[in-house]
Amino acid sequence: MTYLGIEHLERFHGLPVHTPEPSSGALPAADAVAWRLVCDYGEDAGFPTLWEQFLETVDTTRVRALVIGAWWHDEYTPFDPVAELIVAHADRFPALRALFLADVVGEECEVSWLKMCDITPVLEALPSLEEFGVRGCGQEGLALRPLRHAALKSLRFESGGLPGELVRSVAASELPALERLELWFGSTWYGGDATIEDVRPVLAGGLFPRLRHLGLQNSEFQDEIAAAVGSAPVVAQLESLALSMGTLSDTGGEALLNGQPLSHLSLLDLRHHYLTDPMVDRIRTACAPAVVEADEAEDDYADPDDEDDEPERYVAVSE
Repeated sequence: MTYLGIEHLERFHGLPVHTPEPSSGALPAADAVAWRLVCDYGEDAGFPTLWEQFLETVDTTRVRALVIGAWWHDEYTPFDPVAELIVAHADRFPALRALFLADVVGEECEVSWLKMCDITPVLEALPSLEEFGVRGCGQEGLALRPLRHAALKSLRFESGGLPGELVRSVAASELPALERLELWFGSTWYGGDATIEDVRPVLAGGLFPRLRHLGLQNSEFQDEIAAAVGSAPVVAQLESLALSMGTLSDTGGEALLNGQPLSHLSLLDLRHHYLTDPMVDRIRTACAPAVVEADEAEDDYADPDDEDDEPERYVAVSE
């Protein structure tokens, strides 16, 4: 997957992603790849048939990583039946340590159109899962309830509109092993109603004692996040921090400079930003020896045919 914009996963959980096809011949060892299950558009057979074929042809007791791609065969359908299949057959996957839901790109379905569901039962059914990623938006059903999961090390939500309720549920969950947390907040146009208040429990520290990477990304309130990070206790325990993909401007950059030192980090990711070059230089100097990744600034958008159109700033992933 590329960093900005969304493409299919090529590796997951340290394994190459493999998509089995009927004519592909011999299959790789069950534990050598991350298996990607995807319905080809227009096929008569739906995901339940694909799922049964997978269970029959692959030794699922050895499968370590699973990726779910497009699950519909005609019109877009909700993810609920797929989640139900995973939950119903969870006992067939004792070695499963990584799961990614909705490895779907724009040519198949825009991220804001993916009809997701409450993914809490999936996590509850897989207590040994260590890595979990989800792609989708809140306005299409994505939800999570507070839970305890003792094994989860990495939690990632790729969204063009992340619900505030989901963010609050993450903060209300017991995840003692969590090392990496990434939240793509997205746009209010696509159900992203989270606020800085929803992540303050995470920023306060102590919630996830093993957390080493925090990504608060793809946000329309990126300057507020930067200001909060400037005094957030959690920063002291981090090794890397991502404030990328959002609308970060010099206002947020100044807040970072006026806040706590970030030089202990190995990486500060600021890609897709609206910072001026002098501000980027100041941040790099202040954060050394930490690596600061910052590409060229995005341009404010204004309709060239409308003299009264006010410049706007956009997150990297929304629709």
